[in-house]
Amino acid sequence: MIGLLVAITVFNIVAFKTNKKLSHKQIAHIWAFTIAFQMGFDQYLDNKYQGYWYFTKDIDWESLPALILLIPPVNMLFLNWFPFSESLRVQLRYILLWEIPLLMYELIALLPEPWGYFNYGWWNIWYSALLNPVLLSFLAMYYRKFIA
Repeated sequence: MIGLLVAITVFNIVAFKTNKKLSHKQIAHIWAFTIAFQMGFDQYLDNKYQGYWYFTKDIDWESLPALILLIPPVNMLFLNWFPFSESLRVQLRYILLWEIPLLMYELIALLPEPWGYFNYGWWNIWYSALLNPVLLSFLAMYYRKFIA
């Protein structure tokens, strides 16, 4: 739990202190979209298929901060610096560069408690490596079409 609380604190401070582009309405929209998308996605991979889970395999209050406070500020950071006006090549490079810290953080979150809080069932880091760029691309497309 310590690792999760530290990550939530750091990610939120950095996201809000470095934000130069996103309005309050855009931030609220990003948070709502992120929480809804993550809850739906995790409902299947976590609860139904037990691919991964936070803390325990059960639905519990302990995992709620991971679901509502951890990923939205990361998405704020990603979108705040996303090179929307650049070429597709530059955008793809940006997404792939984000892959490195995302995977490193996932490995840290896998540490034993109290630092770690994330657990694998059949899921592994390679699934994340393949899926993260798709999810980041989807986030950027959603932002461009519905928020910007």
